[in-house]
Amino acid sequence: MLMNKLFRSKKVLLGMTLAMSVGVLSGCGTKAPVVTPEPQQPAQIEHTTDVVVVGSGGAGLAAALEVRNAGKEVIILEQMVIVGGNTLRATGGLNAAGTSVQAELEIEDDATVHFEDTMKGGYEKNIESLVTTMTSKAADAIDWLLELGGDFTDVGRLAGATNNRAHRPAGGAPVGPEVVKTLKTALENTGMKVMTETKATEILTNEGVVAGVIAEDKDGNELTIKANAVILATGGFGANPEILVSLNPDLEGFVTTNHAGADGSGIKMAQEIGAGVIQLEEIQTHPTAVPSNGYMITEAVRGNGAIVVNREGNRFVGELETRDVVSKAILEQEGQSAYLVFDQGITDSLSAIAGYIKQGIVTEADTPEGLAEALNMPVENLVATVEKYNGFQASGKDADFGRADMPRALETSKFYAIEIAPAVHHTMGGLAINENAEVLNEDGEIIKGLFAAGEVTGGVHGGNRLGGNALADIVVFGRIAGQNAAK
Repeated sequence: MLMNKLFRSKKVLLGMTLAMSVGVLSGCGTKAPVVTPEPQQPAQIEHTTDVVVVGSGGAGLAAALEVRNAGKEVIILEQMVIVGGNTLRATGGLNAAGTSVQAELEIEDDATVHFEDTMKGGYEKNIESLVTTMTSKAADAIDWLLELGGDFTDVGRLAGATNNRAHRPAGGAPVGPEVVKTLKTALENTGMKVMTETKATEILTNEGVVAGVIAEDKDGNELTIKANAVILATGGFGANPEILVSLNPDLEGFVTTNHAGADGSGIKMAQEIGAGVIQLEEIQTHPTAVPSNGYMITEAVRGNGAIVVNREGNRFVGELETRDVVSKAILEQEGQSAYLVFDQGITDSLSAIAGYIKQGIVTEADTPEGLAEALNMPVENLVATVEKYNGFQASGKDADFGRADMPRALETSKFYAIEIAPAVHHTMGGLAINENAEVLNEDGEIIKGLFAAGEVTGGVHGGNRLGGNALADIVVFGRIAGQNAAK
């Protein structure tokens, strides 16, 4: 009940104002009087459709595409200027086990191991039926995206995974933009477009059954959209510091990796018609973000072989421990930040790193000695750390921190470092749903006509989300929500 009150007390009003004055020059070159047009009165506009999808990240796009594939009409609302949401920021991969891509690469993996890794990573707080659904259907999600023309042919390993199962574009390019491009293109091919800068403000009901939404567009017009089903894919609340701090005061002052639209408004709208919530207090920090602005460095940098050192040039944690463990370890270091250290071999293995270098957030040198000097770090310490790690890598055993996967030694010039610190990244809690992506009320009963998918929901990830599982979550449950809403 406390969590419900927190969201009910939070009212987010987003909007845009447009001021305009017009000056007209006459033909003789003299300046005509400024004409101030009469302000247009906001209109009230009605639409009718089969399904309304609120949010156009990966979950919303997947849901809308499945509605269209079922031959139904759909309207997609997006409060931001562009589509994609937080999915555009996802970099590491989409976890799926037993895929056709893994088979081609001779990677042995299956959904049972994926399930076990996810439950372990979430400290067994996950709802098992939701995890079973995600892990058993993730391979189908990969095949679906491949059939739509997407590139998910590179497979790596992210923290907490037993096997390589993080699917991403060839060369290790960021995966989120590829998901968005693939789904958006497929939707556009059906003639669908997203109504951007249009914010849903209320869910309509008729005798307890969801009947559509009310929204406001960028010009202040009120839209009443009548529909047989509503799918919420609005994301979490990772960009709402007021809610974050009310749930966990220790997050005061943290930057976030989330885009501005992750404000929790979808959860609030659903609660206003009686939706239940679960595990709102479970908030994840990502250990590798740029301290000044929260820009996230993909977990794949560590997965491909990078190490993490403190200001003394020493390793202090197993780099592939879960995000909460690595975040906590970094915060215990001097300055509450650390450095990712990697070489040219790792850089060549992951094309995302080229973008970091271009942004100017990477320190580089020809040797470990030069890198230590550039970072004002004890030279002998960093050199010894690199040599020791390379010995562990050669023997296949990390005697200091038990890192199981060490794919590369750090031995190829140049050498690189990025300063990192934890940032608020993912909100594991949200609306209560069942395996059919139906939203449940506070008594655990289905709210007819209301579906949800992605970070707006809770229970899939438990107490900690594994890297790569967010995209599995949004595509799997986005598809399920769209298929069931279309019925």
